Amino acid sequence: MDLPGLLAQVLNGLQYGLLLFLISSGLTLIFGVMGVINLAHGSLFMIGAYLAYVVAGLTGSLWLALPAAVLGGAAFGALLERGLFRRFYHREHLDQVLLTFALILLFEEFRSMLLGNGFHSVPVPAVLDVSVPIVGGFAYSAYRLAVLGFCMLVALAMFLSIERTRVGSAIRAAAEKPEMVDLLGLDARRIHLLVFAVGTALAMLAGALAAPLYSVYPNMGNGFLIVSFVVVVVGGVGSVAGAFWGAILIGMVDTLGQAYLPGAAGLSVYVIMAAVLLWRPTGLFARA
Repeated sequence: MDLPGLLAQVLNGLQYGLLLFLISSGLTLIFGVMGVINLAHGSLFMIGAYLAYVVAGLTGSLWLALPAAVLGGAAFGALLERGLFRRFYHREHLDQVLLTFALILLFEEFRSMLLGNGFHSVPVPAVLDVSVPIVGGFAYSAYRLAVLGFCMLVALAMFLSIERTRVGSAIRAAAEKPEMVDLLGLDARRIHLLVFAVGTALAMLAGALAAPLYSVYPNMGNGFLIVSFVVVVVGGVGSVAGAFWGAILIGMVDTLGQAYLPGAAGLSVYVIMAAVLLWRPTGLFARA
């Protein structure tokens, strides 16, 4: 186990974990606040990646895809919440699962009709298509470092928004104790709309950032969705801080496992999830 190789895997694990955080933070808030199991969240990640592919192809710039993913994701999330999900908050979870599964099929059909079923690549911006010396003879991708740093800034902005603002306090109260929304006289409809819009924007932003790192292809969000559910279970439903630390933990375990214990890597994250469910069902980082 050489030091440069270990450093590369640690940085890969952090970068992967932070992408998982962008996806799982929206997922955990949506489930915590509205009680909706959104199986289509992975498809939103896929839409963000395809949006980056289209915008980068038309303009030659990935930079324009990032605000497009955020703004388009927020608008699309608000449309989905008002048009569909608002009608399902008090329905059985099976009804919600069927709705989101139908959305997966619809998104996949529209993607196939508009862009086909091929695999696509998105070029890294030229200014970041270099390696940055870290220590000794070890150098690391500038784009991966930029993704890592950008995701950290997004995470910090989320923490400050959730912990230091009145709107964040309302969202936190709704996620941790949903019954408090009515007691405090909060407008639940606005909270639901905001949370769903932000969650969708984060998922699509994660897809746009991931597009140059992975091939853009059909059903690419499925694997991320499954691991994001693991993050939510490990971190605790409704907890943004739990999503952050859970994503870092799962990202590191999965990446280091793939590098040094490939035979057990696919199983390790699910073993962690099972252990958490047995030992602390509310999640490792959930508030008491």
